[in-house]
Amino acid sequence: MQAMILAAGLGTRLKPITDEMPKALVEVNGKTLLEIAIRNLIENDFRRIVVNVHHFADKVKDFINKNTFAADIFISDESDLLLDTGGGIKHAQKFFDDSPILVHNVDIISNLNLKEFYQFHLSDDALASLVVSNRESNRYLLFNDDNILCGWQDVKKNEKIIVRDDVKLNHLAFSGIHLLNLHLIESFPKEEVFSVIKAYLKIAATEDIHAYVSNDLKWIDVGKVDSLERAGELYKSLIQRG
Repeated sequence: MQAMILAAGLGTRLKPITDEMPKALVEVNGKTLLEIAIRNLIENDFRRIVVNVHHFADKVKDFINKNTFAADIFISDESDLLLDTGGGIKHAQKFFDDSPILVHNVDIISNLNLKEFYQFHLSDDALASLVVSNRESNRYLLFNDDNILCGWQDVKKNEKIIVRDDVKLNHLAFSGIHLLNLHLIESFPKEEVFSVIKAYLKIAATEDIHAYVSNDLKWIDVGKVDSLERAGELYKSLIQRG
């Protein structure tokens, strides 16, 4: 199985820590976010892993080269231009084989069973499956009762995009973990820099993008300095659980 870790972000919300290092190398309980993500993927039988880099790219490359992981790890270099999440996936296309691609933000720590999620994606015969949960957020993906993506909403900015009309839309928060089939990248926007959510919304107007609802998800976005302590507590509990 193959995966991509999105690790190229500037980590501006983690300043001043990220003034001297990339977000991927910020530590939680003595382990970098990148190592936590890689080892989690390996434990769930992912053996082909692509990592994109931009901010302090050489430091991420050095970290990977100095460590031994039981997987083939490839670097998708965005040093010249930060491509955002969708552009980053598109740029890394040459590293993927024909199997579904699990995409995981480097700053996400969760108890999600990635193997179960992968099997769901296969059994559901989906083009793409997005891990979502019913939790409070500033931004939501909008799904109908069949868990098909119909739109997006930013509550704080009072912005909404609807790509399919439906009587009832359920507001679910995206987790930063998703699966997509390789050929779907051909339907991504033509520009270089774009978010993967923009790509999914474009596709969702005519194709079914599925939700994988996990309301018992223990999850944290290690996006701010004040989230590091809570991330450490969650990571410790996940290790203890086994």
